[in-house]
Amino acid sequence: MLLTLENFTVTRGPCPVVEGVSLAIAPGECVGLIGPNGAGKTSLLRGALGLLPASGHSSLAAMPPSARARAAAWLPQSREIAWGISVAHLVRLGRIPHQGRGLDDAGAVERALARMGLTAFRDRAATRLSGGEQARALIARALAQEAPLLLADEPIAGLDPAAQIATMRVFASLAAEGGAVVAALHDLGLAARHCTRLIVLARGRPVADGAPRAVLTPGLLGAVFGIRAYLEETAEGLVFQPLDTLEPQG
Repeated sequence: MLLTLENFTVTRGPCPVVEGVSLAIAPGECVGLIGPNGAGKTSLLRGALGLLPASGHSSLAAMPPSARARAAAWLPQSREIAWGISVAHLVRLGRIPHQGRGLDDAGAVERALARMGLTAFRDRAATRLSGGEQARALIARALAQEAPLLLADEPIAGLDPAAQIATMRVFASLAAEGGAVVAALHDLGLAARHCTRLIVLARGRPVADGAPRAVLTPGLLGAVFGIRAYLEETAEGLVFQPLDTLEPQG
C-alpha cells in the first residue's frame, strides 16, 4: 500500500475535523476525495502528510521527512509563485528530494513539462504565465518529483475545461502506470469519469467508498450534497451532471 490510515483523527484547536478514518490507497488507484465544503478533505490530506496535529496512524506521517518526500508528492491549494524563475527551474524544484541520488533529474523535468503541455513555456518566467498556466506549472513540479503517490488538493480548480480534462487524464495515466493519485475534487462529473474510486467525506467522516457508479447514488447525493443529478453509463464512459438543489425539508 502507498498510504494507510488507521483510526486517523485530525484536530484543529480543541475540535476534531477528521475523525476515526481508516483507509488504504494501493498502486493503480486514481481516487477522488469528494464532499461538501468543510467536510475535512484538505485536513485529511494535510494530516496524512504530517502537516497537521493528528492521532491514530498514517503510514506517511510515520516516515522520516526525507523518505516521505520521495514516497509522496503534495500539491496544495495555494498557487502563489513568488519568484520570476523559469518554468523549467520551477518544475526542477520537484527534484529536491532526489538530490545526490544519481537519478535522471533533467529527464523527469522534461517528462513533467510534456505531460502538462508546458514544453513551449520552459524558458518563460513563471510569474509571467496566466493563472491557469501557473497552476499547470505547479502540477508539473509535483509530477517531476516522480513519487509513487500524488496527493492533490483541488488541483483542477480555476483551469479551463480542456486543461481540467487533460489534467484528470494525466492523473488517470499515473495510476495506469502503477502509481496512485488522491485528489480532492468538487467537479463530480470529472471525478466520475476519470477516477477509479471515490471516497466521500461528510462532517469529517467517510460515508461512502467505492467505484463512482456505486457511490454516486440519488440517496447519497441528496443526503451529502443536497442535489439531484443525471447519471448514465454511455459509450464514452460515465456521464454525471448535477441538475438542481433539493428543497429543504420542513
